[in-house]
Amino acid sequence: MNKLLKKFTADDHFIMVDNPTDVRPDITEEEAIEGLKKVRKQIAKIQDVIYAHNRYAVLICFQGMDTAGKDSLIREVFQKFNARGVVVHSFKTPTSKELQHDYLWRHAVALPEKGKFGVFNRTHYENVLVTRVHPEYILHENIPGIDTVKDIPKDFWKLRYDQINAFEQHVVNNGTIVFKFFLHLSKDEQKNRLLRRLEQEKHNWKFSPGDLKERELWDQYMTCYEEAIQHTSKKHAPWYIIPSDNKAISRYLVAKIILEKLKKYKDIQYPEMPPEIEQHKAAYKRELEDNG
Repeated sequence: MNKLLKKFTADDHFIMVDNPTDVRPDITEEEAIEGLKKVRKQIAKIQDVIYAHNRYAVLICFQGMDTAGKDSLIREVFQKFNARGVVVHSFKTPTSKELQHDYLWRHAVALPEKGKFGVFNRTHYENVLVTRVHPEYILHENIPGIDTVKDIPKDFWKLRYDQINAFEQHVVNNGTIVFKFFLHLSKDEQKNRLLRRLEQEKHNWKFSPGDLKERELWDQYMTCYEEAIQHTSKKHAPWYIIPSDNKAISRYLVAKIILEKLKKYKDIQYPEMPPEIEQHKAAYKRELEDNG
């Protein structure tokens, strides 16, 4: 598995087409399903320790095209978590209040507290993905000097990459463990999943005509994802490129990566009982037993 983890970690030379969307020759669906059952229990145990330890926070970010499986992955991977220790945020179109702040503000205020897991379903990277494919969205931010799309300077996106890197470095320096997962889906598999949304009544509610319009911009999105990952996959917050044509396998890989990285933090332990309580523990026990 260590070889697979290394294989799925992006660097600044990341090329989208060189990364598979399907790894069923290496991992079968059956192996992934059984593996996830074991791994998510192990992660849940670590979650309990992190909650008690109360020194680290864990931020888990998911990006991917429509139908990549973000919602079901979150449901399945974190199924065994204690609800008090995990908060999921799904970032939609910015509200009027959010647009009154800088673009990172709404993500900063949603960061997890120490001892807790925060899951971002779509993330601060929307600000260099959707807004780059649709630069007119930038105008809603009321940035001084940018009144039309033509006013967006050439170094605008590079500056945002630098700001995002600094943001992530800041939270890491202050005790947040950051995971970033790109659910790498093929265009053919997206087509199949959109068709299922139309054909299966229980999934009809998921379909939006807007999905088809965004699908027409597939190549633009892939270019933007590629460049964003190249500029922001850093040692302190690397991107993991998860083959996602098979949902069971993508869930297992995400869970396994989370587990393997968290196991490296040997300082995460249950806190010891304070000495003043420890020395009287036997007396407290007798008091409880004697008083029924």
